Amino acid sequence: MFKPMSIFLIKNYYSLALIALFFLCTNLMSTTAGAEERAIVVQSTTSTLNSGLYDYLLPHYQTATGKTVRVVAVGTGQALKNAERCDGDVLLVHSHEDEKTFVARGFGTKRYNLMYNDFVLVGPQEDPAGIRKAYTVGEALQMISRHAIRFVSRGDNSGTHKAELQFWQLQEDVPVATAGSWYIEAGQGMGSTLNLAVQMQGYVLSDRATWLAFGNKQTHQILFSGDPMMFNQYGIIPVSPVQCPNTNKQDALLFTQWMTSKEGQHLIGLYEREGEQLFFPNATP
Repeated sequence: MFKPMSIFLIKNYYSLALIALFFLCTNLMSTTAGAEERAIVVQSTTSTLNSGLYDYLLPHYQTATGKTVRVVAVGTGQALKNAERCDGDVLLVHSHEDEKTFVARGFGTKRYNLMYNDFVLVGPQEDPAGIRKAYTVGEALQMISRHAIRFVSRGDNSGTHKAELQFWQLQEDVPVATAGSWYIEAGQGMGSTLNLAVQMQGYVLSDRATWLAFGNKQTHQILFSGDPMMFNQYGIIPVSPVQCPNTNKQDALLFTQWMTSKEGQHLIGLYEREGEQLFFPNATP
C-alpha cells in the first residue's frame, strides 16, 4: 500500500516527465522548421539584382513554393569562386564558357539556359568618338581608341568585363587594357562603373538591363548596340552536393526548375523598365 508521500512523488515525477517531453517536442519542431525554412543562397551576377529582376521575381517564387531565397550579387568571376567554395546553392551568371568549365570540374550538376539580353555601348550624348556611325562593336571601340576618348571598364573579371575584353580583340589594331590614360579600370560593379563613366564623360560597356534601370544617366545614352557579338546569355546551375555536401540540393533544384518552368519564364518575359523588356526567356530542359 502506497503512502501519501509516495503518491505525491509519483505525481510530481509524472508532471516533470510531461514538461520535459513538451519542451523536447517543441525544440524538435523548432529545429525542423528552421531547417525547412533555411533560404537557399544564389551566387549571382549583379545585373539581375541592379535591374530589379529579383525584387520582381522572388515574391512570385515564394508565393508559389513557400521557399525563400537570399541573393549574393557580385561579378560573375567572384560568383563562380564563391560557388566553388561552397558558399551557395545555386549559381546564376553570364559567362557561358566559364559556366561549362564550372560544371565540367564537378562544381555544378547541370547548366541550363535561362534568358538573354544584350550588351550596349553607352556614352555622352555628344558622342565625341562618333561611334553611332560604327557597323560593329569592334569598329566602335576602334573609334574610341583612335580618338583616345575616355573609356571606363569594370576591370573586375565579371561577365561584362570578360565580354568587353573579347570585343577589344575584334580589331587587331585596337589596344587593350594598358592603352593609356584614356582607359580607366574601375574595379567595381556595374552601377559604380556607370556612375564613374557619367562623371568622367566617358564611354562604357553595360548590359542593357542595368543601363535601363540606372538612375543617374544625365546626358549619357546608348550610342551603339545590335551587333550579334553583343548577345548576352544567362545560365543557371545548381551547385553539386558531391563537391559541396552541405548544399541544399532539394531547394536548389526546386528554384532552378521554377526559374526554367513555363511560369518562371513567362514572368521573366513580362518584366520591363521604361517600357522595354529587359530579359528574354530561353530556358532549355
